[in-house]
This record gives sequence, C-alpha cells and structure tokens, in this order.
Amino acid sequence: MDWLAAGLLVCGLLLVATGLLPLRPAQDAMTRVGPLLVFLATVIVMAELTGKAQVFDAIASWVARTGKGSYALLFGLCVLFASVTTITLNLDTTAVLLTPVMLALATRVGIAAVPLAMTTVWLSNTASLLLPVSNLTNLLAADRVALSPAGMAAVMGAPQLASILVTMACLWGFYWRRGRRGSESYIPPEPLRPSDPVLFRVCALACAGFLLAILVADVPLWSASLTAALVVVAAFALRRRADLRLSLVPWRLLMLVPGMFLVVETVNAHGLHELLTAAVGSDGGLAGMLRSAGVGAGLSNVLNNLPVYLAGEAAVPVGNKHQLLALLIGTNVGPLVTPWASLATLLWFERCRTHGTRIPLGRFVGTGFVLATTATLASTAVLALV
Repeated sequence: MDWLAAGLLVCGLLLVATGLLPLRPAQDAMTRVGPLLVFLATVIVMAELTGKAQVFDAIASWVARTGKGSYALLFGLCVLFASVTTITLNLDTTAVLLTPVMLALATRVGIAAVPLAMTTVWLSNTASLLLPVSNLTNLLAADRVALSPAGMAAVMGAPQLASILVTMACLWGFYWRRGRRGSESYIPPEPLRPSDPVLFRVCALACAGFLLAILVADVPLWSASLTAALVVVAAFALRRRADLRLSLVPWRLLMLVPGMFLVVETVNAHGLHELLTAAVGSDGGLAGMLRSAGVGAGLSNVLNNLPVYLAGEAAVPVGNKHQLLALLIGTNVGPLVTPWASLATLLWFERCRTHGTRIPLGRFVGTGFVLATTATLASTAVLALV
C-alpha cells in the first residue's frame, strides 16, 4: 500500500510536469478532491481515536452478549453493526476499525473469524449507498445529482435495503450457515467496562453529533467531520496525550486519492472518455441504468471504483440522473471480486493479514462475484422501480 500510494502520486505529478495532463484539468481535479481529502483525513482520525476510547469494542461486546449464544441473532446484529458503521462513518472506517474489532471479538468468544471478516468487507461496500458520507464516490456524485443528505437517503433508501438483504442472503449461504461457521453456539463475553469513561462518552457523543449534523444541518461534510475530529482530539489531548500521534493521519490514502485523480484525468483525456461514453450509452431508462451499473461494477474490479466512477460520471449525459445513480450503485456495490476493487477492500485485506486471519482467495473471488452480480442487479432494478 505504501509503494502503491507513493507511486500513484509521483506518477500523477510526472504526468502534470510533462504536459500529458494539462495544468487546468489538474487544478480542477485537485479543487474537487480537496474537500474529500479533508473529510477522509478527519473522519478516519476521529474514528481511530473513537476506537482507542473503546466505543467500538463496547458495541461489539454488546452485540455478542445480545446474541445470547445464538448464531442467527449474532448474524443479524453483526449485519446491523457493520451497516450502520458504513452508512454513518464511511466504508473505509469500517475496514480500518471494525475489522480488527470483529476479529478480536471472534477470538474472545471462540467463534470462527472468517464469517465475521466477510461480513465486514462485504457490508463496507454494499451498505455504502445511503448517504454522501458513506462513500467517497457518493461525495463526488452529490453535487452532480443535486441531492442533500436527506434527499439522497430518500432516493437511495430502497436500493440500499435491497443491497443489504442480498448481502445477508449470500453471507448466510456462503459463510454463516450450519457447517460453514465452525461451531453450533458460542459463549457470550462479559460486559466491557471502558478504561476511561470520560473519553468514552466524549467520543460517542462526538460521533452522534457528527451524524446529526450531516443529516439535519446544512453544513459541508468536511466541516462537520473536522469539528467532530477536533472535539475528539481535544479530549485526548487532555486525557491521554500519548495516543495523539502523526500515524493517526491516513497518509497513504491522502497520497493515493490525488494520485488516482491525476492519473484517471490523464487517461480520460487520451481516449478513456470516448470508450466509456460508448459503453454507458445515453438511455436514461432501465436498460441504460443496468448498462451503467454493469460497466461501473465490471471496471471497478479491473481497476478501482474511485477512478472508474470519476471517469464514468463524465460519460453519463448530464440530464440522466438516474443513470448516474445506477453507475454509483455499480461502483459501490460491485467492487467485491478483486482485492484492489475498492480502497476499503485493500485496507480490509491488510487488517486480516495483520491479525493472522487467512482468507482463501479463490473463495473470496467466487463468492464475491455472486454477490456483486446479484446485489448490483437487485439494487439497480429497485432504483428503477421507485
């Protein structure tokens, strides 16, 4: 990841320096990506410190205790936990923070780690349709479709529900059903008592306030995340200053994202735009929506969903907002087949490797293909219906 991020940024800067990417499009791209980088950096710092304050651990412990040893109930609660985290705190936050929490929970209660890990990675992608904050691609799309957070939730609510339901069916069939999960029941853990109750409450309230601000107040997302992050950082500065380190800042993502933007702008200017325009078409009806979603999902697994959405957006006719939302479904729900299809999946693989959890690549690709295909089709069809 370090070499990939640095390489993409250097490549992007070289493209600008050599003139392959003219200065004006490069400036426009950086102007657009600036607020996204502020949001990404601040929301991940906030989430990292919230994790250190044991908010996520407390929720995971509550989920396991509420399940009362029943795998079916635990499954439903884990789906809810992962979905809410993704919707409200961004899919990359789910990959970075929820994955180790869920894997640690598996160790604590003696259950198989793979079902919990797959629940995290699949829902970090498929539950990222509802709000602008849920996915960087949503932030890119928000201005083009002219939807407030509440407006986007109203339009994408039914497709989001369809996507989560299909994900649940695939998770249960492939990983959670009897014979796949590794045991018949589990022993619920003891209640978790935060080591610093003051930090715990401040961080929990900051996250709740952030969510309330983006849903109710008319403020930029980067402003809301920055304010919440400053509250959390201030609390740690007073209570546990040693935990405030520069390593909390997601430097790799802050190099990777602008590098991607510059590279895709260059490729777009040298033929990709024409190819995508022909592939996506101009039909704003169901056929055009399915076509856009299919192109978005397919190319995301070949390249990466962020540059694919950026290039695909320019290929969709300006007035076809539902076709653009279908492209968004493809680039959000579809990147489940290859490890590099989304940043969240790359981060998830890294966390699983650190924990020592092995995910068989063949099974990951095969089951991911089934989910990507069925969830993309279902969500796009529901969007067309509503």
